[in-house]
Amino acid sequence: MYRFLLTRQWVILTLVGLVLIPVMIELGFWQLHRHEQRVARNNRIERSLTHPPVPVTELTAPGREVPGDNVWRRGTARGRYDVKGEVVARLRTDNSGKSGYMVITPFVLEDGKAILVNRGWVPADAGQREFPQVPAPPSGTIDLVGRLRADEDPGSGIRDTKGLPPRMIMIINSRRQGEQLHRPLLGGYLELISPAPAGQPQTIDDPDHSSIGNHMAYTVQWWLFSAFVPVGWVILVRRERRDQVAAAAAAAAAPKDAGDPAGPADPTTAAKPEPEPKPEPQPKAGATAAPPASD
Repeated sequence: MYRFLLTRQWVILTLVGLVLIPVMIELGFWQLHRHEQRVARNNRIERSLTHPPVPVTELTAPGREVPGDNVWRRGTARGRYDVKGEVVARLRTDNSGKSGYMVITPFVLEDGKAILVNRGWVPADAGQREFPQVPAPPSGTIDLVGRLRADEDPGSGIRDTKGLPPRMIMIINSRRQGEQLHRPLLGGYLELISPAPAGQPQTIDDPDHSSIGNHMAYTVQWWLFSAFVPVGWVILVRRERRDQVAAAAAAAAAPKDAGDPAGPADPTTAAKPEPEPKPEPQPKAGATAAPPASD
């Protein structure tokens, strides 16, 4: 009845469907986990931004990684900028997506510890080979507030390169900069919030933590695709079976409709009946038969 399912074409089609179903289900779970991670990230950022500012030394320590719960927390610091150790991070964008540099300046605390401060974005020249014109930071002792960020590393998607121009870096990393400055730095760095400069550098806006992306929609999409595979397979099987039954019925009905397999004779070419033979004439009365010829 369904022997066509054992043909090569249908075996391949069935195997492909059996492979696609678990793959699509797994892709749906992957998108679901990304959605959950995005929601958790947004909640963590929101909590961190709403926490009251605390001294940055309570959030991080020299040579340490910033704890995940302290990322985006607002930290306060009192001290002075060390302009001699200032560098710029290449290939960075401003709030509108324009390419330029981030200005990274060490900030020395009153207790002698130091932390990197991202003072903001400045535009870049065409070749990004020359150190940009960067307005000087406030001189003397100041109080500042910034968002604490974790150190960047090559695994974050930004690759460090060799042969960079002087005072230029590709990743913001407190350990690497501490080696250059010959002093230990607090782990991570601060994104400056206040005091904000009147012009350049352009300070960085708060991170967007309201959008959850399209991950949940993709989750539903993948799971619907996985459900469509068996449904589509059943529809194709039933259609194939229906076509085969219809073809068999048509083949069985064909001889009954046609009668003689040779088909009906053409009336224009059918043989006419032979005429009946005429009777032989009978001899008249009194007539005698002719004598046979003599030798």
